[in-house]
Amino acid sequence: MISVKDKTVLITGAGRGIGKRLALGLGAAGARVALLARSKAEVDLTQLEIEHAGGAAMRLRADVRDPEQTQAAVDRVRAQFGEIDAVICSAAVQGPIGPLVDNQLKAWAETLETNVLGVVNVCQAVIPAMIERRSGKVIVLSGGGAVTPRPNFSAYSASKAAVIRLVETLAEEVRDHNVQVNAMAPGGTYTHMTDEILRAGEKAGWKDQQGALEVRLTGGVPAEKQIQLAMFLASERSNHISGKLISVHDDWRKLETTSLPPDLYTLRRTQR
Repeated sequence: MISVKDKTVLITGAGRGIGKRLALGLGAAGARVALLARSKAEVDLTQLEIEHAGGAAMRLRADVRDPEQTQAAVDRVRAQFGEIDAVICSAAVQGPIGPLVDNQLKAWAETLETNVLGVVNVCQAVIPAMIERRSGKVIVLSGGGAVTPRPNFSAYSASKAAVIRLVETLAEEVRDHNVQVNAMAPGGTYTHMTDEILRAGEKAGWKDQQGALEVRLTGGVPAEKQIQLAMFLASERSNHISGKLISVHDDWRKLETTSLPPDLYTLRRTQR
């Protein structure tokens, strides 16, 4: 059975969306969850929900774009919960929607600043201690457009493709230190980003509009599927997996007993 009981897990973007889903799920499974987000009201509510259900959580108001705020938040986690066993990088923005030629450069750049540099800041804050302890897990959320073209979402797509290659590169750097770094594709889920796509109308393109409507109607991928994959990647049962992009739609349970070829489940793959 996959277990994260008594592990300390830092989750960025934990105030809403998939980050909050994972925080609630890991908290219910017995992990000590450190909740990092920019919005105090949202992260306060997430902490309240976890503690009301009997879990342990602490809240951290910080902006992952700021390396000093990020480092200070990580230091607070260590002071209250001890060393960080796993970090889930969920903080992200969708950025400008529409053709690249119509995008505001500032909004485009801010998307990469949050989605890519935010992950870099978190990794620089948590990985040195993981290397020293020879134990640690880094999980970075992927997103639509990371492995295939996604017209009208150039900033988001480019940022998510970048973090996957960052994951693959970082995994090689820390492989000899027993630290695993992986990307997780959570699948389509109803979040504030879904509403942003619907509000964008024709700028988003018919394909994404249709997909967003379906997700709003169905809720998208069930939370349990996302939570189970995150728990697997945060547990010792995935110690042999690093530098991979694993989707909730992959048959990932078979990976527990499988030795993976170098190019399998990476940015270079053309299909699942």
